[in-house]
Amino acid sequence: MKKITLFLGVVGLIASLSIAPTQAKSLEEIQSSGKIIIGTDGTFPPFQYFDGGNLTGFEIDIGNEVARRLGVTPEWKPMSFDSLLAGLTQDRWDIVIASFTITDERAKAVHFTSPLYCTGGVIVSNQPGIKGATDLNGKVVSAQTGSTYFQKASTIPGIKQVRNFASDSDARNAMVSGRADAWVTDKFVAKLSVEKQPTRGMTVGDYLFSEKVASAVKNNNDSLAAAYDTTLADMQSDGTYEKISKKWFNEDIRCL
Repeated sequence: MKKITLFLGVVGLIASLSIAPTQAKSLEEIQSSGKIIIGTDGTFPPFQYFDGGNLTGFEIDIGNEVARRLGVTPEWKPMSFDSLLAGLTQDRWDIVIASFTITDERAKAVHFTSPLYCTGGVIVSNQPGIKGATDLNGKVVSAQTGSTYFQKASTIPGIKQVRNFASDSDARNAMVSGRADAWVTDKFVAKLSVEKQPTRGMTVGDYLFSEKVASAVKNNNDSLAAAYDTTLADMQSDGTYEKISKKWFNEDIRCL
């Protein structure tokens, strides 16, 4: 889904890496340990979120199946979204599966895998007059910290303020409670929110931009990246990806 540069400033992060490089665990080391550590956000339904204390969602199902096919046990590490890529470069986890949009700046600091799905950002509001970007003139908009939604909303002319929140759910709640006039988020997240809370009067407005979303590993961890890409391609070929996707979205959301 999501998300752009606000994580430590990519330039500063790359500089710090050049001072104290560390070696990520290779695929062989991960398989030898029997465990793969996966960083995620956990506040972005239906991609990854907690339901009754259990971490679930589309990306969780994908990650669990990838781990199973690699012969390892997944250990999920839910963290704040804007700390995930920095944690990856510090070897706190082996891979990040958390709806990160592929961007040129992020790709300088981490290695993105093959795209996991394609999506885009939309406007959501419970005010009938807010549908498109021009309707946001003089309005307050909410979005998640570190996300492409926050970054893109900040470039729309005439917006009074773009308020950033630690989670996408907090950004949604700000719009619902009237602390923001509109919320910019992923189109699939918006659709689910409207369906689950019909009494809130939320409607999905204009499609603002499209994006490709992928998982990420540390730069130069070629063995893990290649294994992930091969496994994902196999899942897409044998129907497993489509089955998981339709479970959560009633459609296949892969990039075509």
